[in-house]
Amino acid sequence: MSVYAQKTLIRGSVKDALSFNPLEDVTVTIEETNQYVLTDVLGEFVFHEDVPLGEQVLRISKTGYLTNRYPIVVNEGETVNISDMILEINTAYSADLFVITLSDDELNDDFSGADNISGLLASSLDVFQRTAAFEFSSSFFRMRGLDSNNSSILINGIEMNKTYNGRPQWSNWGGINDVLRNQELSLGLTPSSYTFGGILGSTNINIRASEARPGGRITYSSSNRSYTNRLMATYASGLLKNNWAYTVSLGRRWGNEGYQDATLYDANSFFTSVEKKINDEHSFNVAAIYTPNRRGKSSPNTQEIYDLKDIRYNEYWGWQDGEKRNSRIKEINEPIVMLNHYWNIDSKTTLNTNIAYQFGKMGNSRLDYNGTDLVDGFPQGGGVSSSPAYYQKLPSYYERNFPNDLQYAYLALKDFQNDGQINWNAMYEANMANTQSGGNAIYALYEDRVDDRQLTLNSILKKEINDHVILNSGINYKTLKSENFAQVLDLLGASTYLDVDGFATKIDEAQNDLQNLNRIVSEGDKFKYHYNILANELGGYAQAQFTYNKVDFYVSGSLKSVQYQREGIYQNGGFPDTSLGKGEKLSFTGFGGKGGFTYKLSGKHVFNVNAGYLSRPPSIQNTFSNSRENHNIVPLISEEKIMSTDGSYIFRSSIIKAKLTGYYTKITDASEISFFFADGVGGDNAVFVQEILQGIDKKHIGAELGIEAQVTPTIKLKSAAAFGQFTYDNNPNLYLSTEPDDESIDAGFIHGFKDFGHSNLKNYRLASGSQNAYSVGFEYRDPDFWWVGATANFFANTYIDVSPLTRSSNFSTDFDGNVFNDYDEDLARTLLKQERFNDYMVVNLAGGKSWKIGEYYVGLFVSVNNLLDEVYKTGGFEQGRNANYRELRDDKALNTPVFGPKYWYGRGTTYFLNLNFRF
Repeated sequence: MSVYAQKTLIRGSVKDALSFNPLEDVTVTIEETNQYVLTDVLGEFVFHEDVPLGEQVLRISKTGYLTNRYPIVVNEGETVNISDMILEINTAYSADLFVITLSDDELNDDFSGADNISGLLASSLDVFQRTAAFEFSSSFFRMRGLDSNNSSILINGIEMNKTYNGRPQWSNWGGINDVLRNQELSLGLTPSSYTFGGILGSTNINIRASEARPGGRITYSSSNRSYTNRLMATYASGLLKNNWAYTVSLGRRWGNEGYQDATLYDANSFFTSVEKKINDEHSFNVAAIYTPNRRGKSSPNTQEIYDLKDIRYNEYWGWQDGEKRNSRIKEINEPIVMLNHYWNIDSKTTLNTNIAYQFGKMGNSRLDYNGTDLVDGFPQGGGVSSSPAYYQKLPSYYERNFPNDLQYAYLALKDFQNDGQINWNAMYEANMANTQSGGNAIYALYEDRVDDRQLTLNSILKKEINDHVILNSGINYKTLKSENFAQVLDLLGASTYLDVDGFATKIDEAQNDLQNLNRIVSEGDKFKYHYNILANELGGYAQAQFTYNKVDFYVSGSLKSVQYQREGIYQNGGFPDTSLGKGEKLSFTGFGGKGGFTYKLSGKHVFNVNAGYLSRPPSIQNTFSNSRENHNIVPLISEEKIMSTDGSYIFRSSIIKAKLTGYYTKITDASEISFFFADGVGGDNAVFVQEILQGIDKKHIGAELGIEAQVTPTIKLKSAAAFGQFTYDNNPNLYLSTEPDDESIDAGFIHGFKDFGHSNLKNYRLASGSQNAYSVGFEYRDPDFWWVGATANFFANTYIDVSPLTRSSNFSTDFDGNVFNDYDEDLARTLLKQERFNDYMVVNLAGGKSWKIGEYYVGLFVSVNNLLDEVYKTGGFEQGRNANYRELRDDKALNTPVFGPKYWYGRGTTYFLNLNFRF
C-alpha cells in the first residue's frame, strides 16, 4: 500500500549535457506510476500533488536524447530538489536531424521565390515540424503557404535575413553543419528571447565557442542531389583552464553534376569562433564565417521540352572542349565577421551586445546575344538567341507558322532531340568572324553583380523579474550599401563590346550611360547598368513572458523604421532625368504586436493560442519598379499589413504525442514585381515590361496535425498532415512600365507607364507548393544503436502561378479600347482557368548505425528519397507572352502551345550517405 502526503513536492530542472542549456518539454516520469510532468522554458518542473513516498526513480526523456534515470528518496512533508539533471543527445537519432540538407537550388530559387524553411536548420523535435523540414521540403512545400521572409534567422543574436528581399541567404553559412547544432527555435508567433520575429517564427543559432560540444568530428558525405561529395572537419576545445575557448570548422562540397544536367557545385566553408571569458560577468566572442560557393543553375521548361527530353534536361549548358559548360552560374562570396559581448549584470539579468559586418559579392551569369556595331552612327547587328530552347527553334513554332509544311517541325524536333544544348563553338566563330571585319562581340557572357556591405549593431536584454516573469527587449540598427552592376566575364573570342541597348529605336535612348556615349567595354568592365541602393534600418522590441502552474502567457511589441534611396551611377538614355544621382529618400515605419497564452489543463492536455498584427515595410525588391534604369517606385507603395492567429491542442502521454493546430493569416497591401516579354499589349504590340502588382491581399487558412506513438520501446509510428487553402483575397492594382520608345507609345504607354486597373485574381490559388500534404511512417530503433525508418508522403492541391496581365482589362481589349469583336466569354473562362497539377506520392527511406570504439564514435546515415521514382511537378508559372484573348486562344488551340507554361519537376530517385567519426 502506498502512502501519500499532501504537501510533499518534487522539483528540479533538466539541461543539455553539452551546452548546459535548459531543455524544454522534457517528460519527467515517476516510474511505476502514471504521474509525469513536462519541463518549462527554463527547463524546470514540479510535481505538486499525490507524490509517492520512499525510494523512487525519476525517468527523464525527450525525443532525440538518451533516456536517463535518477533515484530519489521522498520524505513526507519535504521537498525533493534535484536540479541540473542532464540529457545527452542520442547520436543515432541526431543523424537524421542534421545531415538531411536541402540544396541551394531548392532554397534560392531564382524564378518564383520557392524558398522553404530549411531542413538544414529546422531541428525542432515537434513531429509536424520535422516532417515539414525533412519530408515535405523537397517538394517545395511551404509552411502555411508562406515565404521564408516571414521567419527570422539569427546567428548569435544577429539577424541574417537579407535587406533586399527579407529572406535568409542560406548559402552564407552552408557546409558548417556541425557548428549550427546549438539552436533556439520559436515556432509561429511564440516568443523568442532574441527578436520579435515573423509570423513563421525565428531561429537563433548559438555559435559561442564556450558552448560548443568539446571534441572533434570528421564527416564524409556522398549524394546525387546537388553535390556528389562533401567533406567536413570540426574541432571545439570547450572552455579551457585559461578561460579561452575556440571552435574551427572546414568543409568542401563539390560535384560536376547534380540530378539536373550540368549543375556543377563547388563550395568551400571556413568557420572559426574564439571566446575569452574575462570573469563571471563578462565574455567576448569573435566569429568569422566564409563560405564561397558556385553552382550551375537548371532551367524551368515547357511540357513540350520535357516530352522531347526528360525531367533532367537543362537548357543552360552546352559542350565546349569535351566538357559541359553551364552559362548560368550563381556565385556567392559574402564573408561574415562578428563580435559578441556577453554581460551577466547579476544572477537574473544579462545583456548581449553584438556587432557584425558582412561584405562581398553575389553574381548570376548569363549570355547576351545583342552585341552590335556602329553603322552610320547607329548600333546595328546582333545575333540570334543562344538558348537551345528558344521558342523559334522548337517544333511547336513551326507547327503554328507552317502548318502545311510540317517538315520544318520535324527537322526542329530531330535537331532538338539529337542536341538541344548551347552551341558555344558557333558563338566563338561568329564573334571572331565579326572581329576580323573590324566589329565587336555579338555574343558575350556577363554576370549581374550585387556587392553588399552591411553593418549591424544590436543589444539584447533579458531580465528575470521573479520565478514567474521574464522581460526581453532589444534594439538593432542596420546600414547597407548595395552596389549593383553588370560585368563582362567572357567575350567569347572577341575583345570589345559596344555598350548600348540594341533594341532601342533612337540613338540617345540606346545609351546605357549618356555620360559615356557608345562606350566600348572589355572583359572585366562594368556595363549595361550601375547603381547603388542605400538603406538604413532602426528597430526595437520589448516582450514579457509570464509562467505559472496552469497558465503561461506573453505580450510583445516591436517598432521599425527604414529608409531606402537609389543612387544612379549611369545616366540611362531611356530615363535621362530619373536615373543619375540620388533619387528620393523613401521612409517607411513598421510596427507589430502579438500575444498568446498556454493553458495546461493537465500534464496530458495543453491548449495554446497566439495572435499578432504586423505592419511591415516593403522590401527593397518590391519598392523600386526598375532600379536598374531609374529611380521610379511602385505607385501607392505602403507598408504591408499582416494579421495572424493560431490555436493548438497538445496531447502528451507516455505513448502518444499529438498536436493539432489551426491557423488564419491575412496579408494586405503587398507588392510584387516581375519582368518578362509580353505579346499582345495594347493590341498586337510586343513589349518588354516590368509588371507591378500593388495592393495585393492574400488569405492563408488551414490546419496542421502531427502524431507519433511509441508503440514499443523500439518502434515508433508517426503521421503528419497539412491542410491549407491559400488564395488571393482581392483584385490588386496592375501597372506596366517599360522604356518610353515608339513601340511602347504605340501600345498605349505614357512616358513608359500604363495603368491596367485591376487584375481579377480574387480566389485564384497562390503558387505556394502543395497546399495539402500528408505523411505516414515508422521508425525502428534497435538497442544496439541502429535504426531504420520509412515514410510515404502524399501531396495534393498544387497550382500554377497565374499571369496577372492576362486577368486584366488587356486580355479582352483591342488596340482601339473596345472589347475584341470575336470575344467569347465561355471560352475566355476556360482559357483563364488555373491549372492544378496531378497529386502524387513520394516514398522515402532512411537508416543509420552508430558504433562506440573505445572513446570514439562512428556514425553512418543513409537516405533514399523518392524510392519509387515518381515523376511529378512541384511548381510552374504561366508565361506572360500571351497577353490577350486572341494570343492565348490561338496558342492553346495547338496540340503543343508555343508559349505554354514553364514547370519545375521534382527529382527522381536520389540518395544521401553520411559517415562521421567523432572524437
